[in-house]
Amino acid sequence: MMSYIDGFVVPVPKGKRQEYKEMAALAAPVFLEHGALRMVECWADDVPRGKVNDFHTAVIAEGDEEVVFSWIEWPDKATRDAGQEKVMNDPRMQHQDGVEIPFSGARMIYGGFVAVLDEKA
Repeated sequence: MMSYIDGFVVPVPKGKRQEYKEMAALAAPVFLEHGALRMVECWADDVPRGKVNDFHTAVIAEGDEEVVFSWIEWPDKATRDAGQEKVMNDPRMQHQDGVEIPFSGARMIYGGFVAVLDEKA
């Protein structure tokens, strides 16, 4: 059986890179505790602008924002569905008053994907 992947792309202000990394570091153990196999966060490094569409336009990134591409690997969709519910109800993931998330959730794109190929060297 192939893994199930949750994929995310978000715009993050360049000046909030450290805050984003800290937020992700706090979230990772929660996802792993609730069934995720792996959580990966990637800061844009070589993300070209396209003529029609690209990662920047997909999230309507503004001039001072970078794109972050992330994914969470789950063993299967059933584990992901149960795990996501537990993560969203986990007190460690609840928004704290006065603490602003370091990205625009309204412009985040995300979805669940069934792996169809998984080759390793």
